[in-house]
Amino acid sequence: MNIPKHLLASSTIVATLLGFALLHVSCAHERTEVELKAVTAMLKQQADRWDQDIIKKDLSAIAKNMSEDFRHISNKGAISSKEIFLQEIISPDLVIHPYTVEDFDIRIYGNCALLCGRTKMTGSYKGSPFQSHYRYVDTYTRISGQWKVCNVQITSIPE
Repeated sequence: MNIPKHLLASSTIVATLLGFALLHVSCAHERTEVELKAVTAMLKQQADRWDQDIIKKDLSAIAKNMSEDFRHISNKGAISSKEIFLQEIISPDLVIHPYTVEDFDIRIYGNCALLCGRTKMTGSYKGSPFQSHYRYVDTYTRISGQWKVCNVQITSIPE
């Protein structure tokens, strides 16, 4: 089949323009380095505040940081809903001492962010002391313009 050269040239131009348009659309969701640093700093501050709210047992502040469909996966694989997690974390039976997060890292993927770290937590439960050393991944998602933690998963680190 012989296609006239002017049609071939036109289709090549259209294909090239379409390719550039698709590239522009796919990159339009990419954050600039400055935006990425700002979001990372904001998420770090939000995560630090959530840790402090948990230690203080500030139910309202803890819940405000969580998505409605939040879930927690324990070091033993048990899954807790937002409601159960909140009941357990603010229980007067649980005392969590101030702790620090080490090996902290944030990776952002569009409207999803993974906040990872390692913690040595101490405290008491029903008067008995405990110590827990674990790695965690907190998954944040941007919902209506606000970042909310939607999933927490922890893995024990043997002492």
